[in-house]
Amino acid sequence: MEIKEENIINIHNFLPHREPMLMADYILELTKEKVVTSFEIQQNNIFVHNNEFAEAGLIENLAQTCSSIFGQSFFENPDADIKVIGFITSIKKIEVFALPKVGDKIISKASLISQFGNICNIFCETFHNDQLLIRAEINLFIQEVKSENP
Repeated sequence: MEIKEENIINIHNFLPHREPMLMADYILELTKEKVVTSFEIQQNNIFVHNNEFAEAGLIENLAQTCSSIFGQSFFENPDADIKVIGFITSIKKIEVFALPKVGDKIISKASLISQFGNICNIFCETFHNDQLLIRAEINLFIQEVKSENP
């Protein structure tokens, strides 16, 4: 996949996650139905064990990638102080084929299957080079939280 640098979007604009729980670096492609993200596995990542990125890290990476599709409407203005909650409501099917190593850059791709209100069903896959690492179908719930300050 050839990505032009001017098309890369900082994922901070679409996710409330910050270190140490941020598991995606950049959005390489984003539409209302599809997203592609990149993430480089660092040695100090909380999901790295024995120089490998654990299954839990791959799942969190997928969830954050998927959230970018659904969450983009909450973060259209990067300067707005938006508070959002989101969580996985279910994982219908998940297959882990391999674990990436420290220093690997993984590419995650997600496609919206369906959406009903604040719940969406998304199919997603993560690759290192051309090797499929994980594939899943995830349901997510995302909602803006009202500020308590007037």
